[in-house]
Amino acid sequence: MTHYILRRLLIAIPTLLLISMVIFAVLALAPGDPLAEFALNPAIPEATRELIRIQFGLDQPWPIRYLKWLSALMRGDWGFSFASKSPVIDLIWQRLPQTLLVVGSAHLIGIALAIPIGIISAVKQYSLFDTIATLLALIGLSLPSFFIGIICMLVFAVHLRWFPLVYSSTLEVRDLASLGQQLRQMFLPVLVVVVQQTGAIARFMRAAMLENLNQDYVRTARAKGLREWIVVLRHLLPNSLIPVVTLVALSMPSIFSGAIITETLFRVNGIGALLISSINTNDTPVVMAITFIFAVLTVIFNLIADILYGLLDPRVRYAD
Repeated sequence: MTHYILRRLLIAIPTLLLISMVIFAVLALAPGDPLAEFALNPAIPEATRELIRIQFGLDQPWPIRYLKWLSALMRGDWGFSFASKSPVIDLIWQRLPQTLLVVGSAHLIGIALAIPIGIISAVKQYSLFDTIATLLALIGLSLPSFFIGIICMLVFAVHLRWFPLVYSSTLEVRDLASLGQQLRQMFLPVLVVVVQQTGAIARFMRAAMLENLNQDYVRTARAKGLREWIVVLRHLLPNSLIPVVTLVALSMPSIFSGAIITETLFRVNGIGALLISSINTNDTPVVMAITFIFAVLTVIFNLIADILYGLLDPRVRYAD
């Protein structure tokens, strides 16, 4: 297993280098000028704009700029934002807590709800619970997040006035009252992510359980006189979790990139909102950093999924 992990990590290095080069090239060749805001300001002369362009290295070909960016990245320097003139790493660290709090908790809640819902739906196939759960899962999968978000805002924030319409990132939790305010403003954005996350994982969990429900090892366990819950949890569940692990592992990096539409809709000052604003202003250092972090996390969680396969399925063995 150790040698397998080392091989995967060594393979990940050229993979990430290729991904970073492609992302950098796309951003460099995309239409739009990162310094367009200076061109609209008549108080800034052309000579000053050219000096700023040279200072940011925008006068050089993109392969040279990429090599300089990669060299700086190796030293831990993520560059400076064109829009705010702040270090990119500082901007990401400022926004990350809000994303982890809202989107991260939503993903954990979605996983915690989806797995037991999928198990019960499969064990009690075609029951009332299965019918309702399947219907709600299909709704969560079919409707886009912005539509669910708008419906939640109209019902719970505008008409019922139970929850605030806009998320306040400046709220500080100091006592029970402020904690209640924090939970109230988190409810709607978390609900939107939970609905889609639960729907997707519950459907996968149900399908995997039904696929293994009539396998020989399940019938053998039942023939031994084991209780039904032991058969389900000890024998059926580990094998059924294998395809679900892939779905969960691939969705985990999206926690760090943020639920982009949800954060924008509810004004959550997180990584997703930062990515959208950076794209709108052609702030390529910030966009490059966020997309590259997402690529790194995707590679890492793919490796974690492969390791979990070996733990869940005894037939999976990685030769050293």
